[in-house]
Amino acid sequence: MSGPHAPPLRGSLPPEGAVPAWGGPAPDRSGPHAPPLRGSLPPEGADPAWGGPAPDRSGPHAPPLRGSLPPEGADPAWGGPAPDRRGTPRPFRVLGVQQIAIGGPDKLRLQRLWVDMLGLEITGTFQSERENVDEDICAIGSGPFKVEVDLMQPMDPEKKPAVHATPLNHIGLWIDDLPKAVEWLTANGVRFAPGGIRKGAAGFDITFLHPKANEEFPIAGEGVLIELVQAPPEVVSAFAALSAQPG
Repeated sequence: MSGPHAPPLRGSLPPEGAVPAWGGPAPDRSGPHAPPLRGSLPPEGADPAWGGPAPDRSGPHAPPLRGSLPPEGADPAWGGPAPDRRGTPRPFRVLGVQQIAIGGPDKLRLQRLWVDMLGLEITGTFQSERENVDEDICAIGSGPFKVEVDLMQPMDPEKKPAVHATPLNHIGLWIDDLPKAVEWLTANGVRFAPGGIRKGAAGFDITFLHPKANEEFPIAGEGVLIELVQAPPEVVSAFAALSAQPG
């Protein structure tokens, strides 16, 4: 009953150097390619399946571990670097705020605050049955940096668009090249409201970003109506000079 090949006695331990079944020497369990013992952890540098060295999980192309976050710069699907969702370089600039439009059932009540109390000057009026709006056009500041404040009431409260239903109705942004902006934004998935580019109340070309996205155009105002306004040359020049100033 002596020696590594001797049959085991019931309940006895194998002699040193023998396999548990005592059929020969124990296999070498060292190194990354060693077969695992049940319940044991893999040795350092070994794959969890112990079929070879562990895969390199560094870099944006590494396969993800379940529940882990992608490394910086990697696409959420980890198929490579995150895609540039901006497409071609932006061929236009947003220069500044052109207007703020405020709606209410009665524009005279709006005037009590904005004109009588805050001191804004009424510089014009605008009415449109198609847009169901009767508005007073006020101004903050002067020159190319003037910001328009429109005080709007509906011509018919029962019709749409209901300009009084959203008190902060919309904001307007100066754009240096409106046609290029519309083309580029549309190509990059931004949804516009119906109507296209047209003349606005102040005489500038305008268009609106839709407040709600859809499947075809997944980018929109997220509840906010946004007006894009073609800036006249003097406004474009003024903002260019402002941005060129140091500091």
